[in-house]
Amino acid sequence: RAPRPVGAAMVVEKLLSWHVFFAIGASYLYNFVVHVFFGKSIAAFIGWADSPFQFEVGTASLGFAVVGFIAAFASFDLRLAAILGPSIFTLGAAVGHIRQMRLLDKYGIRGSISLSAALCDHHPAIIALCAERDWEFFSHGIYNTRYTYGLTEEQEREMILDAMDTIERHSGQRPAGYLAPALSHSEVTIDLFAEAGGLYTCDLFHDDQPTPLNLRSGKRFVSLPYSLEMNDTIAFVVNKVQPREYGRMLKDCFDRLYAEGAESGTVMCIPTHNYQVSCPHRLRAFEEALEYITGHSDVWVTTGREIAEFYLDNYYEAARCAIAAGSKARTA
Repeated sequence: RAPRPVGAAMVVEKLLSWHVFFAIGASYLYNFVVHVFFGKSIAAFIGWADSPFQFEVGTASLGFAVVGFIAAFASFDLRLAAILGPSIFTLGAAVGHIRQMRLLDKYGIRGSISLSAALCDHHPAIIALCAERDWEFFSHGIYNTRYTYGLTEEQEREMILDAMDTIERHSGQRPAGYLAPALSHSEVTIDLFAEAGGLYTCDLFHDDQPTPLNLRSGKRFVSLPYSLEMNDTIAFVVNKVQPREYGRMLKDCFDRLYAEGAESGTVMCIPTHNYQVSCPHRLRAFEEALEYITGHSDVWVTTGREIAEFYLDNYYEAARCAIAAGSKARTA
């Protein structure tokens, strides 16, 4: 068989193959080795605190390395995916949070940060920028990859308190809210967080209004709305929604809740991630939605903590009485 002629396309393909092999495969294999086997040394070198995060970075790097080595000599599509995977996370860490901060500043929006507490130690500069803006910090556990599943009650209590103490130490705020790591809450998560002094959870996704919860301690505690449908990761990654469609979804969601809110207060939560919505090609549609929402003068744009506190002060008891009356009517 005659050899394949060497053209520009072939040269680009070969360069891309070897780029993926070394930049993704070899470099991430190096990350795996140094973080897993030389964790203390590499932590000291780059200024991190030595912690279990080293192992998690290492194992994640091993996954990227394997994909890189396989993709290097596979299809063009797989090579492209191998580059985009780590690149989009790097984008979020490098510039995504700044983009979203500036955008929220433009429309006078204070964020409620679902914070993996380890970020306080690894990136204190980001925490400082959020604190300067008087944003809310609520707990998302220690690492989003350290799930609640399989923990004993005492282990989960220790994790909750560790995260709360870390966030308070770095931000000056004691978290009022909780969203379990990777949404992995257990049967006792809400009880434990309330007993630690929390006011609300975002883990139930069951309504568009705050709702009182019955706890074993009898403490006053609220479930706040959290929308998986409006979550940018669910929209872009799971449902394959295009940016313009996501912007339209946000406006449609707002219009419905705004109309219903004329008679009874509703809450619209827009969960975003800096490595998703802050990508340049997605940001305009998101901004247009924020401009539309904040253009309504009778909308309270605020934080989860302030919603929970307002509800507890003004509606909690009446809601509990209404729920109790409804239960009695159903059993009569």
